[in-house]
Amino acid sequence: MPEGPSIVILREQAAHLAGQVVREVDGNSRLDIQRMVGFRVQELRSWGKHFLVCFDGFTLRVHFLLWGSYRIDERREGGKLRLGLRFDNGELNLYSTSLKYIEGDIDEAYDWSADVMSDAWNPRAARRKLQATPDMIVADALLEQDVFAGVGNIIKNEVLFRIRVHPETPVEALSSRKIGEMIKQAREYSFDFYRWKKDYVLKKHYQVHTRTECPRCGRRLEFRPKLGTKQRRAFFCGHCQKRHG
Repeated sequence: MPEGPSIVILREQAAHLAGQVVREVDGNSRLDIQRMVGFRVQELRSWGKHFLVCFDGFTLRVHFLLWGSYRIDERREGGKLRLGLRFDNGELNLYSTSLKYIEGDIDEAYDWSADVMSDAWNPRAARRKLQATPDMIVADALLEQDVFAGVGNIIKNEVLFRIRVHPETPVEALSSRKIGEMIKQAREYSFDFYRWKKDYVLKKHYQVHTRTECPRCGRRLEFRPKLGTKQRRAFFCGHCQKRHG
């Protein structure tokens, strides 16, 4: 599943399509995709894991689920096209994605302060939301999109390793300082992820995600295929990452 930084990269790669009129539409989506024909793309935005194609009066929301992908100004050979938007200068092709229309003002539909990569990101709001879910374990809390929009499983695993916290630690067991570290690193690691992915070196920088040995202490990392209520993969060091509470 693409995480927030990957959606920001998509937004940047597709920037030349903003301001252009949709000339043709095709794909196997059950959505009324022909609705977009003749409309001008007002802007391209992103919120967490959502890619947003904004038109006058409505927005196409794209979610890439687990296996979604895209191609810009080219098509994927053999891929079943969910949606293709054709412009005078370029095209956007989406595969295995979830599509939905959002009516009206997009700013009323999203809390931009929750997006860890947005200029409007509000760490104080994130802290308040965390304090409202004291029993939630941190592995689940970091994946809460209304708190950390854009944070996915890779970022979750790497952030918890950075701050030396065991993924099964409940939020209420963290000190105020540790909560601050988690909030800060959710944003900082997201921007590291963004830079590394643009340079095609992201996987080289994984410390624990999909790894077997702790880069700090050399011990074997622990792996849980389904951890927490989110049931997502967890990679962590049982020695370096302290279980609080």
